[in-house]
Amino acid sequence: MDVLKHKCFLEELLFWTIKYEFPQKMVTFLLNMLPDQDYKIAFTKTFVQHYAFIMKTLKKSHESDTMSNRIVHISVQLFSNEELARQVTEECQLLDIMVTVLLYMMESCLIKSELQDEENSLHVVVNCGEALLKNNTYWPLVSDFINILSHQSVAKKFLEDHGLLVTWMNFVSFFQGMNLNKRELNEHVEFESQTYYAAFAAELEACAQPMWGLLSHCKVRETQEYTRNVVRYCLEALQDWFDAINFVDEPAPNQVTFHLPLHRYFAMFLSKAVKCQELDLDTILPDQEMLMKLMIHPLQIQASLSEIHSNMWVRNGLQIKGQAMTYVQSHFCNSMIDPDIYLLQVCASRLDPDYFISSVFERFKVVDLLTMASQHQNTVLDSEHERSMLEGALTFLVLLLSLRLHLGMTDDEILRAEMVAQLCMNDRTHSSLLDLIPENPNPKSGIIPGSLSFESVLSAVADFKAPVFEPGGSMQQGMYTPKAEVWDKEFDPVMVILRTVYRRDVQSAMDRYTAFLKQSGKFPGNPWPPYKKRTPLHPSYKGLIKLLHCKTLHIVLFTLLYKILMDHQNLSEHVLCMVLYLIELGLENSPEQELDEEEAAGGQERCHDSWFPGSNLVSNMRHFINYVRVRVPETAPEVKREPPASTSSDGLASSQSSRRKSLQRENSGTAQVFSLVAERRKKFQEIINRNTSEANQVVRPKTSMKWSAPGATPQLTTAILEVKESILSLLIKLHHKLSGKQNSYYPPWLDDVNVLIHPEIPRYSHGDGMTAVERILLKAAVQSRLNKRIIEEICRKVTPPVPPKKISSSEKKTLDKEERRQKARERQQKLLAEFASRQKSFMETAMDVESPDADIAMEVATSEQHVSEAIYDCVICGQSGPSTEDRPTGLVVLLQASSVLGQCRNSTELKKLPTTEEEQIYPWDTCAALHDVRLTTLQRYFKDSSCLQAVSIGWEGGVYVQTCGHTLHIDCHKSYMESLRNDQVLQGFSVDKGEFTCPLCRQFANSVLPCYPGNNVERSLWQSPSNKCMQDLVQEVEDLQEQLGTFPVSISSETNLSKEMESVMKDIKSTTQKKYTDYSKTPGSPDNDFLFMYSVARTNLELELVHRGGNLCSGGASTAGKRSCLNQLFHVLAMHMRLYSIDSAYNPWRKLTQPTLDKNSELLSEELPEVPVLYRDVSSLLLIQILTMPQPLHKEHFTCIIKVLFTLLYTQGLAALSVKCSAEDRMAWKESGALKKNTSSGEKSWEVLLGHVISELSKGKIYEEGETEELTVINPDFVECYLQQFCLPFLRITSLLQHHLFGGDLPSCQEDEEFTVLASCLGLLPSFQSTHQFTSASCLDWPVSAFDMISQWCSELASFADRHPDQVKALLIQEPKWDLPRLLQLPENYNTIFQYYHRKTCTVCTKVPKDPAVCLVCGTFVCLKGLCCKQQSYCECVLHSQNCGAGTGIFLLINASVIIIIRGHRFCLWGSVYLDAHGEEDRDLRRGKPLYICKERYNVLEQQWVSHTFDHINKRWGPHYNGL
Repeated sequence: MDVLKHKCFLEELLFWTIKYEFPQKMVTFLLNMLPDQDYKIAFTKTFVQHYAFIMKTLKKSHESDTMSNRIVHISVQLFSNEELARQVTEECQLLDIMVTVLLYMMESCLIKSELQDEENSLHVVVNCGEALLKNNTYWPLVSDFINILSHQSVAKKFLEDHGLLVTWMNFVSFFQGMNLNKRELNEHVEFESQTYYAAFAAELEACAQPMWGLLSHCKVRETQEYTRNVVRYCLEALQDWFDAINFVDEPAPNQVTFHLPLHRYFAMFLSKAVKCQELDLDTILPDQEMLMKLMIHPLQIQASLSEIHSNMWVRNGLQIKGQAMTYVQSHFCNSMIDPDIYLLQVCASRLDPDYFISSVFERFKVVDLLTMASQHQNTVLDSEHERSMLEGALTFLVLLLSLRLHLGMTDDEILRAEMVAQLCMNDRTHSSLLDLIPENPNPKSGIIPGSLSFESVLSAVADFKAPVFEPGGSMQQGMYTPKAEVWDKEFDPVMVILRTVYRRDVQSAMDRYTAFLKQSGKFPGNPWPPYKKRTPLHPSYKGLIKLLHCKTLHIVLFTLLYKILMDHQNLSEHVLCMVLYLIELGLENSPEQELDEEEAAGGQERCHDSWFPGSNLVSNMRHFINYVRVRVPETAPEVKREPPASTSSDGLASSQSSRRKSLQRENSGTAQVFSLVAERRKKFQEIINRNTSEANQVVRPKTSMKWSAPGATPQLTTAILEVKESILSLLIKLHHKLSGKQNSYYPPWLDDVNVLIHPEIPRYSHGDGMTAVERILLKAAVQSRLNKRIIEEICRKVTPPVPPKKISSSEKKTLDKEERRQKARERQQKLLAEFASRQKSFMETAMDVESPDADIAMEVATSEQHVSEAIYDCVICGQSGPSTEDRPTGLVVLLQASSVLGQCRNSTELKKLPTTEEEQIYPWDTCAALHDVRLTTLQRYFKDSSCLQAVSIGWEGGVYVQTCGHTLHIDCHKSYMESLRNDQVLQGFSVDKGEFTCPLCRQFANSVLPCYPGNNVERSLWQSPSNKCMQDLVQEVEDLQEQLGTFPVSISSETNLSKEMESVMKDIKSTTQKKYTDYSKTPGSPDNDFLFMYSVARTNLELELVHRGGNLCSGGASTAGKRSCLNQLFHVLAMHMRLYSIDSAYNPWRKLTQPTLDKNSELLSEELPEVPVLYRDVSSLLLIQILTMPQPLHKEHFTCIIKVLFTLLYTQGLAALSVKCSAEDRMAWKESGALKKNTSSGEKSWEVLLGHVISELSKGKIYEEGETEELTVINPDFVECYLQQFCLPFLRITSLLQHHLFGGDLPSCQEDEEFTVLASCLGLLPSFQSTHQFTSASCLDWPVSAFDMISQWCSELASFADRHPDQVKALLIQEPKWDLPRLLQLPENYNTIFQYYHRKTCTVCTKVPKDPAVCLVCGTFVCLKGLCCKQQSYCECVLHSQNCGAGTGIFLLINASVIIIIRGHRFCLWGSVYLDAHGEEDRDLRRGKPLYICKERYNVLEQQWVSHTFDHINKRWGPHYNGL
């Protein structure tokens, strides 16, 4: 670090640039001159010369992030050029400077390592709590270093320079053992340190990435020398480290560090040497003692992982789990766990297998568990952790022996295996797969090695599932799911276990595997993880197989099989599964075939170890073990037995008896005892003493040197167990135990010898424990004739049942616990089943799932007719009963203002979202606009109160009422609301605004609609057809209307019911904004309320019609029918409507049914006239008539009203038609009508009526005004068709109304028959005639002479025409045909929208908004959250949602491609309708992939908008506080 001496201006400039932390302008200035070659070289040299100064400034900087970015901005331009980098390396010692600067930088934050020997440790590590590491301040320097190492020539220099390698290993050793975790044994840590983030990032960036960079240059044989150098200095650094921490042979207990970069450098270079450089492994491996030390710390990590997952580190807080997860997480695993396991595999392949196996069980603290006794005391582990630690140890052994990632798999095979493992855990999206497949962390070396691309492997192993929308409302993205043959052949549980960050993912993979087997019919039960054949081992690692063929492992396997068979505690199915997996691995990888078997059986010399004769699993499997001496606590049941007399060895196999006699003398009985720890200690001593030749001859001691913590020695005594089993016999008994049947195993080769020749039988590849046992026995028989014979012998002896074990009190407890659990489970199942059936019945009434058989529209509407009163269930108190005056029941409803109807257009072509300046959308052709214009026109010429009854409002801001179908007592609801108010944890809705969720189905709601105490008996009476004539009925209707003032007594008096009805009416009014309720010229006039109330009914009927698709052809009850509560709503509205009396002189009923005599009275009056009957909206008249009649209404009166109104409607149709046709046609019709006028059926012939209308209207100035657009040819068919279309909307509304008021089904029909079917359903068609000669006029039923009525109605028009001839026609022609409401059509490619809108200026503030958004209903461009467009504290999107959708807004956020929904005071993110080629969203456009419209999703969005179900389907709502 020399002193800087400046010789030129450039150096001075750079110095001050660094001093002031790289001001942006200076950086740009210095970089702009780079194209000049001389300057470039000079500048680079100056930059290198100031490198140390840069590091010092960076360390002191407060804005290290910004500074880092600017440094890299410069250095990346200098060091990415290989030529330049090489030149500077040669001339300026760039590598030396970089490594030294990094070393100095880290030296400033070192602390003493507490690993192993806290007092005397000489090792120092970086302190992960320092800002330098916490803020990643080092990254610009490390990234420069990685950058220059990507150049072959520079890396070669680095790998050849011994001094540099020493310094670098020195640097790496600062990270060795950092962030040490000490297990808390007493209380929970007070402060959970989060330093592990810094530690993992530092190891990945500062150690692993440069390592991967170097490895990328060691790919060919010529680079062997580099590997030797790295390995040599790595081992030296490791030796120094072991010395510094005073490490001998036992790691300190309760400590773990996840950071061993030196071990990992060593491992990765070894792997590369064997895989790519054809180096002989043994020439670069250290001696046995060093290997023993090397394996300890990585093994300690594996054991600690198991401890952490067993909750033994729970007092260290969540962060320790975080470390365990990060260690195996996809971005870290191939720089952390993979090298660690590979290093352990290398050590295992070179060390004594017995030593290695016993080390594993000792590290995992389960040595004491491996005893044949039924009870034991574990001095180092609580019994609750024993099971999971034993599972951990066995699983680790399976991983160690099965993984071939560095032991022979090609890169393509690795990629495929990784992908299969990820897909088996869960279906994955393309981007998450890319993220989850471990990649080479060095960005320069390409994402995935190997010749096959990611895409080709993906298409080979997975099927694409297109994005779908599930009815629950969760939107699925495009997913990849494993192909069937992958589940069948390639599912590898071992790989899944290695790669799962969360333990639940292993279970998820198994569940999916189970589901696949069930679906494909391969296996019905609960399968065990399948055994998968492995890639062959690379010859360098053949030693690994010795682990499977060592006595220690066989003793462990034997013991565990025995314990499982005897039901000892703390063993699980998982343990058995792993034991069988290890046995199978051993059979699959047997060493060179046994000696001639007969000879092996006779030659007993090798049997000085009393357990097994040899080390080959194939022969050890059949070896019978008779007695075992065990050390047990004095309380154990085994102690009570007498040790057998020495003569009890007659049970031995005859060939062995002679040998056993001699053994007995030295061994006081034939019991076999075994201590793992003692064996391991001895092995270690042997190796340390280098005394190998003697060591092999030492007979192992027969006494147990059991290691236990001093002072904690339990009272152990020796007992001798009679076992008389071999591994084979234990397996066969296990088969019986698993199947629950005696003699369930029958050797398959006795039936079919071919089994032995082709043992690969598909029926064994999937199955449970029994299948696994059968597969193992078959493999054992295939490998040795002797085994085959012994299996047959064992099967011949009828096996006695497994002896029932003596149950100790503690085990009894656990058994009782199990039984209790089982019972509790059964109870739970029962409850769940009951709940499910309840839920099902609720689903049928409430959910949006169209089911053809669910014709029960709301249970309320069509309650059985024989019951006298409707019965309701209260979902809060659970009681059933009728709704009464005093204790009314109500329906849970959601009231919302809606402008959906107003968005209907009468053009069939769909409106597109504008993406150019030319395509603007004007709202003048929408339903709402045209209705508005009509009302305004009427109000100009006619009396206000009469205008307000001639139309309906609510096309914009109408109130829509929907229910989930559940009822509750209104007093119960009040107490429920109180409890919600006191409950603070509510999210997503506001109780103060009356919002709540239905207590049963959790659907969003905001009011309760009282149910009118209904009486169903009368209903059946009213429906009986009456024979009264039309005139009588008309009179009755009039009389009933006269009674307006007289209410039923109950209503006038204040009852609970009437109070509730009033309060719900207030709710309905307050749901929509004032501007949508006030249309009168005199504010607050009662006419307004009157209009509003019947319009609410109209809105709900019209919307239900829209939900049914705009017509009633489908018939039946639709989902809309299930959500509708028109019956209850009608009672509430009717009660309020009857508070307003209609002046009898103006009662429209009379105008429709009686010809008036005095025609001139009106003209004389000064004020504006009434609206002529022909200008009135017939559907509105219908609602007014029905709602002002006393409820409940009789069916015959209802039919009478419809008949009368139909005559008016028909006349309106004729009038409109007459205006449309040309003068000649008019003359023709007039004459032809006049001819037929006097025929009998004149009143039911449209020709006659049309002629009459024309002649009446000709009296005024109606036809004189300029011609309207003429319909050229008018033939009779056309007229008939026109009239039917004109009347249909009214018939549909009326049929719906009849359906809700009187029950009864809606018939389904073809579209062309809809008119006739509805007419007959409504009782307009006297007797259903055959269709060919049917005319719409035959439905007419005039109460008085048709010609008189028509003349009277036409005269009103004529008198109006005299004053305002220009308006007559426009008001006559109503456009009844509307298209269904639709959202704007979006372009195919998202880019089209993005390009146009993301630079578009806002019309209000003329700036380009930061967050532009566009309304998908009307195409308005708005600023999201823009303060510039705020009006009275409302931001623009919220304002627009109120103006455009009466509180509902659907906006596409241009810069994020997502859609947000605003509903009143809440909003939610809906998701995106634009997906990439793999069916994934790209929220916030982060991934930058081209996006295309997903039509299905857009349809769903539209459907939710039209059906008003945003609140029910989307779950994540939050308040927007008017800030959007």
